[in-house]
Amino acid sequence: MSRNVIRFVQHFALMAMIFAAGFCNLMAQQAPAGWTDYTKKFDAAMENEHVVGAGILVLQNGNLVSRHEYGFADQEKKKPVTERTIFHYGSITKTLTAVSIMQLRDRGRLSLDDHITRYIPELRMVHDQYGAIDKITIRMLLSHSAGFQGPTWPYGEGKPWEPFEPTTWNQLVAMMPYQELLFEPGSRFGYSNPAFIYLARIIEQLTGDSWETYVQKNIFAPLGMTHSYFGATPYYQEPDRSHNYTLAKDKSGKETMHDNGADFNPGITIPNGGWNAPLSDLAIWLSFLTNATHGDAETQKRYDIVLKRATLQEMWKPLYPTTATGLVKERSESIGLSFFILRHGEVTDIGHTGSQAGFLSFMYFNPANGKAVVAALNTISDPPVTGEKSAFNTVREAVFPFIE
Repeated sequence: MSRNVIRFVQHFALMAMIFAAGFCNLMAQQAPAGWTDYTKKFDAAMENEHVVGAGILVLQNGNLVSRHEYGFADQEKKKPVTERTIFHYGSITKTLTAVSIMQLRDRGRLSLDDHITRYIPELRMVHDQYGAIDKITIRMLLSHSAGFQGPTWPYGEGKPWEPFEPTTWNQLVAMMPYQELLFEPGSRFGYSNPAFIYLARIIEQLTGDSWETYVQKNIFAPLGMTHSYFGATPYYQEPDRSHNYTLAKDKSGKETMHDNGADFNPGITIPNGGWNAPLSDLAIWLSFLTNATHGDAETQKRYDIVLKRATLQEMWKPLYPTTATGLVKERSESIGLSFFILRHGEVTDIGHTGSQAGFLSFMYFNPANGKAVVAALNTISDPPVTGEKSAFNTVREAVFPFIE
């Protein structure tokens, strides 16, 4: 077998590499300085906030450098989190939608300056005090600058009758007359989940495929992401699916852990938050984003099929400063085309976070050195007391030295 073929097989069989005992031993020898202290901090943060289970991977140029698992994928059955555990990645899914849009742009099927009402005229029903609905572009949707609301539903008090998410396009359209533009489109950043449902609608109209089918054909298949899926877990992957949990406090401070089960229905929100996979498939995604070809022409060809490097770099140009809370300490943050750009001195990191049901996640990578990290938690808690950092932000802020 030629050296190039070996490299190709190694990259697109990253799952097998993670499972192999010999690779795990090699990984331990190559763990970066400070990793042991970080994992202790990671475990302490999870324990302090009663997180049931979590996992994290660190990569360099597509190679697994370090990994760590904590706790249980199923607390009742005492089933531990392993390298096979399937998490849900919430809004990290938006990066798939954004890359899909850029694929169609590069193929001449659309322009980022196309007005969205050309594809979705129903949006004219949204209350528009700025007279700007017909001026909103695809670029504005990608950069969260179109002025649309943040959540898909206006429901969020946790009442038993409240729907989790809308399940059909018709439900979303029925809500449009009762929504409004929150700010002048193109004037600033304002995170919006519905914006990415609208982008998915454009993809479906142009290609004739459902969003899920399009991503499977044009991203998962060429990159070899064979363990990723949307919606209900395939039967053969059910043993690896993590449950998700919600830890709530009542007025007296008593904590109650709710097991939400393994699967849930994200409905029509799948294009902005429906990705399920083990961490190893996210590692393949990060290998693509960091262009970890190892000089192999066949791997480069597959990467270019998904999206050329120049287009990815276009997506990572800062467009608007963010106004989100919980920014990573000592780092300025801005939004590009769906990706968040974090700067610390001369260092630039790119990434996204995710949160849906009881799952939390983050991924970051450094395009300059090929280092990357991805983590997932299966438990969401009530916000901590003012001044205290959540477990999620504690481990997220502490991870950046490993990619810089």
